[in-house]
Amino acid sequence: MSKPTLRKFKRTKSQTTSTKTSMNEMTLDEMFNAFMIVKKSEALAPRTISDYYNNFNYFKEFIGKDLNRCEITKDVFRNFIGYMLNEKSLSPVTVNVRIQTLRAFIRFCYLENYIEDPIHESFKPVKTPQDTIESLTVNELKLLFSVIDEEMYTGFRDKVMILVLLDTMVRISELVSIKRSNVDLDSGFIKLEATDTKTRRSRIVPLSSKTIKLLADYIEETTDFGSDDLFLTYDGRNISASTFRERLTYYGELAGIKNKRVSPHTFRHTGALLYIMNGGDPFSLQKILGHGHMNMVRKYIQMTNMDVRRQHNSFSPLNGIFKKT
Repeated sequence: MSKPTLRKFKRTKSQTTSTKTSMNEMTLDEMFNAFMIVKKSEALAPRTISDYYNNFNYFKEFIGKDLNRCEITKDVFRNFIGYMLNEKSLSPVTVNVRIQTLRAFIRFCYLENYIEDPIHESFKPVKTPQDTIESLTVNELKLLFSVIDEEMYTGFRDKVMILVLLDTMVRISELVSIKRSNVDLDSGFIKLEATDTKTRRSRIVPLSSKTIKLLADYIEETTDFGSDDLFLTYDGRNISASTFRERLTYYGELAGIKNKRVSPHTFRHTGALLYIMNGGDPFSLQKILGHGHMNMVRKYIQMTNMDVRRQHNSFSPLNGIFKKT
């Protein structure tokens, strides 16, 4: 019995040594490929997978070559951060998105024993300014709607899409993925499928009566296309997120809005702010937005000083004591 046991032990030891040597010889690209195999097994959204590749490619463009195990040091990543901030003049928010991807990747490499040191602990997200996300004002929204030509199919579709964005506060990826079968006009809800949401969890978003009416008109008008996709191009194809972003930029320029981005995400922030300003509570807003933490909701409801002044005048604690003037 001892001989088979001895042979088995020797074989295991040899294989372990071989595996360790192989790991030591892995390059940065090979490590990243192993990392992405794991990420793809986690059923992440296609856009998330794409972001991992894109952010890694930004880093590869900076270093200009593949790295062996010994060349993967904390200084390489620190230099990349300095390059993004000082030479490329990228915003701290953009820089942090790329840092987050790299930290997750390098942490994986450390846990898998591809590298010896926890390099990911040596480069961290940079500080970002608080309360910098701008929303559109009611007057700016009215300007935008005024330049949309509703007599044209594309104009009418765009107006409906903007209303759905504002009303439901969905993400652009969620908006363009909505199917006709997801829309329940009788109940006044849209179901977002788990495969189409950032959190990979399905959720139900409510519709106001104004949106329900226009959405019903739009659905009737597009019935002849025979597509289950809700928002379509003039020739019946599913409209892409990039196409709709371009449309919003065009309307922003047409309306003369120069100092703010007119983008899908701006509408998401605007809808959240107006929801609170109109008396909505942050807990129902959190559910509509699909966020798991209230600190994320806070970023969506950044009020100007005048917004706060108006809210305070309406809801001051003194209003219950003295007659409001």
